[in-house]
Amino acid sequence: MVTPDSIQRSVESGLPCEHVEVTGDGQHFDAIIVSAAFAGLSRVKQHQLVYAALGDRMREEIHALSMQTLTPQQWADRARG
Repeated sequence: MVTPDSIQRSVESGLPCEHVEVTGDGQHFDAIIVSAAFAGLSRVKQHQLVYAALGDRMREEIHALSMQTLTPQQWADRARG
């Protein structure tokens, strides 16, 4: 069974991240992913990096993943409110 923790570990092992949060019910998942690798990339390219980190899991195990991808600066700005 796919768990939020297993998705988080896959993302962290395939992409240098400052912060990753994954929640979900086993079918649908939401993720916040913070990585300097996202700097200067379009949202589509950022998501492609995450999909690459997840590899075949995206096609075979994970049916729905909604994600917010942020650079460390965007994450810090968001925390400040």
